[in-house]
Amino acid sequence: MALVAGVDSSTQSCKVVVRDAETGALVREGRAPHPAGTEVHPDAWWDALQEAVSQAGGLADVEAVSVAAQQHGMVCLDDRGEVVRPALLWNDTRSAGAAAELIGELGGPQAWAEAIGSVPVASLTVTKLRWLARNEPESVARTAAVCLPHDWLTWKLAGGGLDALVTDRSDASGTGYWSPSTEDYRPDLLELAMGKVPLLPRVVGPAELTAGRYGAGAGDNAAAALGVQIQPGDVVVSVGTSGTAFARSASAVADGTGIVNGFADAEGTYLPLVCTLNASRVLDATAAMLGVDLAELSRLALSAPAGAGGLALVPYLEGERTPNKPDSTGALHGLRLDTATPAHLARAAVEGLLCSLADAIDALVAAGTPLRRVLLIGGGARSEAVRRIAPAVFGCQVVVPAAGEYVADGAARQAAWAVSGADAPPLWSSLTSEVFEAEATPHVRERYAAARELTVARPS
Repeated sequence: MALVAGVDSSTQSCKVVVRDAETGALVREGRAPHPAGTEVHPDAWWDALQEAVSQAGGLADVEAVSVAAQQHGMVCLDDRGEVVRPALLWNDTRSAGAAAELIGELGGPQAWAEAIGSVPVASLTVTKLRWLARNEPESVARTAAVCLPHDWLTWKLAGGGLDALVTDRSDASGTGYWSPSTEDYRPDLLELAMGKVPLLPRVVGPAELTAGRYGAGAGDNAAAALGVQIQPGDVVVSVGTSGTAFARSASAVADGTGIVNGFADAEGTYLPLVCTLNASRVLDATAAMLGVDLAELSRLALSAPAGAGGLALVPYLEGERTPNKPDSTGALHGLRLDTATPAHLARAAVEGLLCSLADAIDALVAAGTPLRRVLLIGGGARSEAVRRIAPAVFGCQVVVPAAGEYVADGAARQAAWAVSGADAPPLWSSLTSEVFEAEATPHVRERYAAARELTVARPS
């Protein structure tokens, strides 16, 4: 039996799965936590990977390994390959001002959309590099190479000098200086951002092996698409630390509104994607406010009526990326004596989270994505309330695959593809899924849309 391994180095933890390359059957797995925060030294990822690999029984008998990881994180290396400063992660919003500067300097949002498929927001690496140039010029002076979290981990596993750095097209498409439509780096945009053009990882093909056993890897959402074996008409909604909605597309997307990111996928096509900063932690925060666990939060939400009696929660607890409101705050509207109950607040939290994601789905549909059903994944999808309320808010069938590590699974499937030498990834066993349907509740989204426009900025 040939074995392959997939790694998911996410914001919160590192997961490793070892699977049968032919069938996809899980053989063993391991995990380890990451430190909290939006600024993390990459050594913490390496330590967690070593622990997770050890828990998974090692990689000595594995034919190939692929690493998937959180997108956009800025890793700067000096000419000896040492980390220049802690990495800025995707959810670090300090570069929001830099994003606005860059948009103006290139000629506006549409110019960026045509150049890289996306409009810069604080999440994209290019904005973090501008922030670095403005605030830490000494760090820029020391930087000989810039890479992403999955690039750095693959490089550490494979060994070699800076010229051995590799990435894949899915993660490169989230940097802000690689074009999905031309499949090339845009060094002019890198120069614009940081005043220099350091070494960048070589972009390898989706099924290419480097150093004999390391797959191209992928950004986390592209890997999840591989993991759930996404089909035409599927929109995947992931409720994790961030919320995402994405689908496969045969053509590149260039949305000048900045709502839809025109990323590449891990199979050679495209992955239009909408991302929100606030997802499962909205549920965590609401449970903490109410002094209950997540199971009780779910029970309370399901005990309240649809629409929570007019109570609407706008879930911008950490600012927001879509819509681009990095300095906004969460807000609760419609509070009356009869809605001032734990059940109503729990329902409003779940509906607010889902309405934010429904806006993301609408944006994909407006960009030409067909919608047949929603595949709901991520830690937040374990909530019974989220599962049962989602089809009412989304207005379509919702399929919840059995809980799994879909990012790590997608990375393992990519590794199996590279080992096989086939033209397409292997088709592994069909996912075990549960289907949810409900009568649509458009009034919930209407109330949320009105409340969404009333959000205010956090005090300076």
